[in-house]
Amino acid sequence: MKLVVGLGNPGEEYERSRHNLGFQVLDRLAVRHGIVVDTKKKKSLIGRFRFGKERVMLLKPQTFVNLSGEAVLYMASFLRIMPENIIVVCDDVNLPFGAVRIRKYGSSGGHNGIKSLIQFLKSDNFPRIRIGVGNPPDETRLENFVLSKFSTDEVSALDPVIDKVCDAVQYIIDGDMDRAMNEFNQ
Repeated sequence: MKLVVGLGNPGEEYERSRHNLGFQVLDRLAVRHGIVVDTKKKKSLIGRFRFGKERVMLLKPQTFVNLSGEAVLYMASFLRIMPENIIVVCDDVNLPFGAVRIRKYGSSGGHNGIKSLIQFLKSDNFPRIRIGVGNPPDETRLENFVLSKFSTDEVSALDPVIDKVCDAVQYIIDGDMDRAMNEFNQ
């Protein structure tokens, strides 16, 4: 079984914000597979589907991003899923807008949600897909920037990026991490 985690903050006020890009990718994956991610289970919303022979659970932690590790650890422990079978999708302010970076494992890169996952899972050995949201303008605090909503132009520009990330997730689920990295790392 694979656990695909989209990082984001719960609540309507955060919908479509930069920090909720992981949730947006999971929503698109859910549409592709004809499911919804709306079943409440221990501080998370989940949805399930099969991809080929693989069982897949989509998980949106309902903690804030910085505390995502708690919800992910609960589900991973409950389902006996090892970290290497957890695929995480998140925003990244250190990447140019729309850039995609896929890694098999590694540090948090300064992302507090990834830092929480590493802390709770006691491992950094999980694949992650980062999507660039760009840097905040000089006068904008980082916290305000990641919680801000995308402009109409940015939403349009992100649409094909979200599709690419969904393709990458499916390659990783299918066991083809190298193909995902070769095709989508920019």
